[in-house]
Amino acid sequence: MTADTPAASPKGSSATEADHREGDQRVLVVDDDPQIVRALRINLSAHGYHVIVAVDGRSALRAAGDTHPDLVVLDLGLPDLDGGDVIAGLRGWTSVPIVVLSARTDSADKVAALDAGADDYVTKPFGMAELLARLRAAIRRAATADGDGEVLVEFGAVQVDLQRKRVRRDGADVHLTPTEWGMLEMLVRHRGKLVGQREMLRHVWGPRHEDRTNYLRVYLAQLRRKLETDPAHPRHLLTEPGMGYRLES
Repeated sequence: MTADTPAASPKGSSATEADHREGDQRVLVVDDDPQIVRALRINLSAHGYHVIVAVDGRSALRAAGDTHPDLVVLDLGLPDLDGGDVIAGLRGWTSVPIVVLSARTDSADKVAALDAGADDYVTKPFGMAELLARLRAAIRRAATADGDGEVLVEFGAVQVDLQRKRVRRDGADVHLTPTEWGMLEMLVRHRGKLVGQREMLRHVWGPRHEDRTNYLRVYLAQLRRKLETDPAHPRHLLTEPGMGYRLES
């Protein structure tokens, strides 16, 4: 699966991923060690995660902006950027849980990574069972923190399950692309409040796309076709001209 934006995705990216399976939690693994990547891919996939891989810092930042993972597993010793710079780059626009997986054992490195915004720090070599437990804990903490713990939101005939990333309308499942989900999720978490255009672009597409307001029109129209009773006269997914968007229940 590649980024579902109207523009072509950047050439030369090192990020790759398997086909999306609806309902999976996406984990972005950032490491340039093929053996570590292989072990993580096999074990995470076996436990139901959808694995995205990036082998350097720049492709990791692109992949995060394109795919909006539920969790990032990050090595600090990358060939182009220091892992701390990747953490800072992510924290500039997303609160996704970040678990550092590094051979650096010095306490100063751990403190620096945690202060930069990492949620946990695991040293190599590591036990897979412990790592999986830490990943589950990080995802649980993030789910509890988001939306004051509310995970089921309804508007009109639509029900949104934030934890399972599932949308139903009139009792039937509605398939959304990752980008459509990213927009809807942000509107749901801020329902009743204005979400600015730049804020939405930064959250859904990443900081490199803050001027691409045409993206918002395209994908909001798609959401309205899927979720509004009368897409031409929406009652819930509203546009505030020149400012942004709002979800009204």
